[in-house]
This record gives sequence, C-alpha cells and structure tokens, in this order.
Amino acid sequence: MSRKRRKGSKDNKAVYRSLVLITQFGINMLVPICMMSALGIWLDKRYDTSFWTILLFFVGAIAGAQNIYRMAKQIYETDDGEERRSVHENNRDIEKKE
Repeated sequence: MSRKRRKGSKDNKAVYRSLVLITQFGINMLVPICMMSALGIWLDKRYDTSFWTILLFFVGAIAGAQNIYRMAKQIYETDDGEERRSVHENNRDIEKKE
C-alpha cells in the first residue's frame, strides 16, 4: 500500500509541475501584453492619439513570445542534459560490469 502512495505522489508531483509550468507560460505571456497595453491606453489618453495602444500591444505580444521561447529553450536544454547524463552514466555502469 505504501508503494502505491509513493508512486501516486510521484505522479502528483509531475502533475503539479506541469500545472506550474502552464501557469508560468500564461503569466510570461500575459504580463507584458497587459503592461504594454495599459501604457498604450495611458499614452493615447494623455496625448489624444489612437495608435499607441495597438502598437504597444504588439510590442508586449512579441516580448511575451520571447519570454516563452527562452523559458521553453531552457527547459528543453535542461531535460536534454539530464537524458545525456543518464545515458552516459548507464554506459559507464555497463563498462564496469564487463
């Protein structure tokens, strides 16, 4: 019974990690868009223009996409590095046995 709980806790950790990752992706995309859009609205009201909101919305979207790309790249490189280490360690263990 304790083994099932341990396995379940590992599964739960994976689920929680995935939820945190999804949340981070959302926050990394929404925060720059909202901040830049708010700045654009403020500039449009202050200077009686109508293009800052649209322009800064796209700047925020580009910044958010860049944030997500960097985060995904870092996660991919970390996972790939762990796989490489585990394969290297397995090869070393096999060589020792022979």
